[in-house]
Amino acid sequence: MKLIISSKLMMEMQAMARSASPEEICGLLLGRNNRVDSIRAAKNVAVDRQRHFEIDPAMLITAERDMRNGGMPIVGYYHSHPGNKVEPSPTDAVSAAPDGRIWLIINGTDAAAWQATESGRLLDRFNPVELECPLD
Repeated sequence: MKLIISSKLMMEMQAMARSASPEEICGLLLGRNNRVDSIRAAKNVAVDRQRHFEIDPAMLITAERDMRNGGMPIVGYYHSHPGNKVEPSPTDAVSAAPDGRIWLIINGTDAAAWQATESGRLLDRFNPVELECPLD
């Protein structure tokens, strides 16, 4: 599997991650056919935003409703690990529903994509996804 996201969107997310550090940022990846056409930044409502993220539930409900009404599908989610590896943490694995959606993890410089599955190779929840960032 491959996730395609433009270099412009990737640079935008990385800039947000750098400016929010040491707190984690988060949001939604919107698009079709494993291609991210847009992102929707979300408020991180986690209690400890330096170690965790939680997408604002109201925003997530609105995006799910929009999708059901013909809006842009949710391909997955993005969040940052400031100053850390771009791979899911044990906390991410506990939080991730095995719904096949993508988890894009960034750290202000690097990025990696992961698919949340029933029995993934990493932490029994995630499988790596090839990431392609074509120039705009």
